[in-house]
Amino acid sequence: MVSLTQTRLALGAAAFVLLAALTTLAPAQARAKAPGRFDYYVLALSWSPSYCARAGRKADPTQCKAARPFRFIVHGLWPQYDRGYPDFCDAGPREPDRATVNAMLDIMPSRGLVRHQWRKHGSCSGLSPAAYFDLTQRAFDKIRIPPAFNTLSSGGRVSPDAVEKAFRLANPGLRDAAMAVACQDGRLSEVRLCLTRDLDFRTCRAVDRRGCRQKSISVPAPGR
Repeated sequence: MVSLTQTRLALGAAAFVLLAALTTLAPAQARAKAPGRFDYYVLALSWSPSYCARAGRKADPTQCKAARPFRFIVHGLWPQYDRGYPDFCDAGPREPDRATVNAMLDIMPSRGLVRHQWRKHGSCSGLSPAAYFDLTQRAFDKIRIPPAFNTLSSGGRVSPDAVEKAFRLANPGLRDAAMAVACQDGRLSEVRLCLTRDLDFRTCRAVDRRGCRQKSISVPAPGR
């Protein structure tokens, strides 16, 4: 029979082990979301006409009431782990100033989007707001949008594989396993491209696996 003393000793030992585990887990979790500690970036390019159609009257007028309709815009530049991603990191009190926000409106036509992307993703980059959005601009400038999307004047349907092929052909060195097409409500939503921290193309199986599985998706025309 186990004595009361032995039971107390066993419970005490178990509590010590649990406390030690929690003590070591907390710093590990803190390190996991430390700004600047990540493996690569995802550049998310959003097909603006799909957002405008989905959001309707709630759409940001800067984006959806523009005199010249937007096509692919930057949703964000997202730090990623090989598994998962950090978000809302503790970057201190820094926020993008008005000049930084306004400078992004040609490729991120929503002030709310710019500020949200900084808080959720830019805060994990280890960069200042100005440096992070400068990097975002350089990442966007690196990508060549397939000509068909720049000249599209009427809506149509396409397969996600065809969208990937168009981006691959327009961007030498880009592979299928380095990007994914996202869809929502049957429409083309985004093209997500994986980049190293130096903005070179790199494979990202985790992102590729989450791509759209529909055989055919709608591509709304700009201004419709």
